[in-house]
Amino acid sequence: MARISATSTVLIDAEPDAALAAVADYQNVRPAILSEHYRDYRVVSGGIGAGTVATWKLQATESRVRDVRAEVDMAGKTVIEKDANSTMVSNWTVAPAGTGCTVTVKTSWTGGGGVKGIFERIFAPLGLRGIQDEVLANLKRRLEKSA
Repeated sequence: MARISATSTVLIDAEPDAALAAVADYQNVRPAILSEHYRDYRVVSGGIGAGTVATWKLQATESRVRDVRAEVDMAGKTVIEKDANSTMVSNWTVAPAGTGCTVTVKTSWTGGGGVKGIFERIFAPLGLRGIQDEVLANLKRRLEKSA
C-alpha cells in the first residue's frame, strides 16, 4: 500500500495573514468555499483554527464517498486536517508571494492494494486535484472580493 497525494496551489491577491485566517475559519469561510462535492458539512467543536473538529461527506466520484471527521491543528502558516476515520491528512499552507500569497493544499492518504490500488494511485489524485482547484478558486474569489 502506497502513500497517495494530490496538491493544488493558487496565487491570491491578499495579505498572507488574511488568507491564513480564512483557511482556518471552519465556521464561516469554509462552508462558503466548498464545492458541490461536499455535503452534510458541520462544525462539531471549535470553529476557528486548532482544536476545531468538523465533519462532512466528500463525494469524490459517483461511487466513492468519504465520511470525514477532520481534527484541526496548526503549525506556523499551515492548517492541518487529520481525518479520524482514515489515514487522510490535508495541509493548507499559506506563503507570501509578491504583493499577495499562495495557498497550497496537499492531501495524502494510504492507498489500497491490488488492482483497485493501482487505479486509485492513477486516478484519485487527478479527481482530487480538480476538487481542490475548485475550492481554492472559491477562496481566491472570496478574499480578492473583500480586499
